[in-house]
Amino acid sequence: MIEAGSSASISFTTDESSTAIALGSGDVAVLGTPKVVALIEEAAVAALAGQIEAGSTTVGTHISVDHLAPTGVGVTVIAAATVTRVERNKIEIVARVMEGDTVVAKGTHTRFIVDRTRFEASVSD
Repeated sequence: MIEAGSSASISFTTDESSTAIALGSGDVAVLGTPKVVALIEEAAVAALAGQIEAGSTTVGTHISVDHLAPTGVGVTVIAAATVTRVERNKIEIVARVMEGDTVVAKGTHTRFIVDRTRFEASVSD
């Protein structure tokens, strides 16, 4: 059972492939917003690890992110996610991406618990 307050953090060192230029989200060599979103989702999944029943998984359905500060190549950031609310199969999460004491990004993320087999079967070839 997933508990409010469950949390996890992940570390990531920016590289050329994570820049706005490489991701097509801008023309500067800084951490791109699409990678920020991916880091938040990765931290959210880590916060739920070991709490999902066998045969189930979670899928992201909504994310709202404020990308507040630039991060250069070669810099390490920490993405942290905390479960704030669980309502049946809906999980609400708050997240932050930090570079030292600087808030690089903050936001909210919603995930739903789904039956893995049924979900995978719903994907068209």
